[in-house]
Amino acid sequence: MKRVQIQPSWSFADQDGARIDAKLFTLLRAVHQHGRLNSAAEALGCSYRHTWNLLNRWSAFFGADIVAMQRGKGAQLTSLGEKLLWAEQRVAARLSPQLASLASEINLALHQALADASPILRMCASHGYAVALLPDFAEGFQLDLQYESPLDALASLNRGACDIAGFHIPRHPYIPELVALYSRLLNTSEHVAIRFVSRTQGLAVPTANPLGITGFSDLARPGLRFINRQLNSGSRFLVDALLQEARLTANEITGYDSQEFTHGAIAAYVAAGMADTGFCVEAAARQFGLDFIPLTTEDYVLACRRDALDSLAIGSLLEQMRSQHFAVAMRDLPGYAPIDCGDLINIATLLQMGTE
Repeated sequence: MKRVQIQPSWSFADQDGARIDAKLFTLLRAVHQHGRLNSAAEALGCSYRHTWNLLNRWSAFFGADIVAMQRGKGAQLTSLGEKLLWAEQRVAARLSPQLASLASEINLALHQALADASPILRMCASHGYAVALLPDFAEGFQLDLQYESPLDALASLNRGACDIAGFHIPRHPYIPELVALYSRLLNTSEHVAIRFVSRTQGLAVPTANPLGITGFSDLARPGLRFINRQLNSGSRFLVDALLQEARLTANEITGYDSQEFTHGAIAAYVAAGMADTGFCVEAAARQFGLDFIPLTTEDYVLACRRDALDSLAIGSLLEQMRSQHFAVAMRDLPGYAPIDCGDLINIATLLQMGTE
């Protein structure tokens, strides 16, 4: 199925109108990955001379080297080169949910304009690496996926704005406030939950964990910088619960009021050296070459109305979720596991998980 995809694009310009395009980031990523300019040039399908000339032109534009060349040691990004690369990745990570939601809206409009007869499944879900795979498995139906916080997604399900909602609930610690909010939005007689995946959340730290961080109790150390998730997100509830478990208050944490809106943006923030640690899923930390301290496991689940289970679109989604193809795709996501994926679970049973 053909789908519109939207990605952010960069352009640098000076006061004279000179411009540097996004090819800069492609080259920076190749140098960072391969550690040698000739290997980077080969990976990009360019000659060594052409790659060298591009680096010189871009370094002249910024007035500082972006790649350091050392005889016998290959090539490595300078501090400026690293900041440019991480800035590009941070922007992509932060904007990805909004751009994916916008692309979904456009795809739905095109689907309607083409008079496509396949059914539409409207999903509102908390953003995550596993749920982002679902559009690739929308066979026999059109998936309109909109990213919202878990509470907003369930509210959308309640008012009929979507057919299925995605949210997550930690196995530990048990968060009575969050469970109470979910309970108000879910009705055992009207709704049913669908098992999707489990995922590991914890602290992302730079490679080799130079500060020796082991858990939330270390966040109160003088000078240690933390990057938090946004207010009312499911992960923010979890952060606050883990702080309470560690007997810490928000005032003791440097960076508690600094927030990012996706797991990937948290990891990019730490990778750029703007924070010493941040709370995210393991897949995000590994994506940015960070080490990871696992602290808790969550169950990411879907909810829908009982009377919608027999619909063609939801039936097709469940079939895809239970397929071997989806299980294989999940193997590339560190910290994720499709445990009983596609199986139904009673809402009351789900909300009691973590109390034992």
